[in-house]
Amino acid sequence: MRLLIVEDNRELASWLAKALVQARYAVDVAHDGEEAGHLLAVADYAAVVLDLSLPKVDGMTLLRHIRRAGNKTPVIILTANASLGGRVAGLDTGADDYLAKPFELAELEARLRALIRRGNDLASPEIAVGDLVLNGATRQFTLKGEPLQLTPREHSVLEYMMMKAGTTVTKAALHESVFGFDADPDPSAIEIYVHRVRKKLEGGTVQIATLRGLGYMLRAV
Repeated sequence: MRLLIVEDNRELASWLAKALVQARYAVDVAHDGEEAGHLLAVADYAAVVLDLSLPKVDGMTLLRHIRRAGNKTPVIILTANASLGGRVAGLDTGADDYLAKPFELAELEARLRALIRRGNDLASPEIAVGDLVLNGATRQFTLKGEPLQLTPREHSVLEYMMMKAGTTVTKAALHESVFGFDADPDPSAIEIYVHRVRKKLEGGTVQIATLRGLGYMLRAV
């Protein structure tokens, strides 16, 4: 899953990006509202972590702009202004959640998981395809009841496909979900990761089918 952090405090943005990468997210960072607007126009994100006090274009104006443009990406606002009026204004403008600074990383991660589930119309925190299960609360996979050992990139590939189970996922969509703009992967990287995940799913009642010319589909067998 790919996230966008929009935060002008570079030290905070760097710390937050590193923490979320360790939590198996792909992360892009923008330090002003103008840069964030450009990124949102060319990339799809599972969620946006948005500060309000931004240079060039403030967070509230950015949020209003992307919502008017029809962008429904889940947005959680981070701000030092935790007043009731500020929260109401943010939610009315189109934010999905609100978290006051300072905050605990564990709470931010939990709120992000909830937003991403809602963004994918997943009511239950647990997703199952065949005997493959993704626990939405811990983001851990099990296959036939046993923990599935995955590298961070393998995890990102399978998590995205799990969210889209039963539908066609293009290589381009997978690539965009797994790699941030700072990454420079080999063009065949997605094929390699899909192959590795396939091997780890062997023996279960779930498979990644290749739809020639279209992409992949995760489905029960």
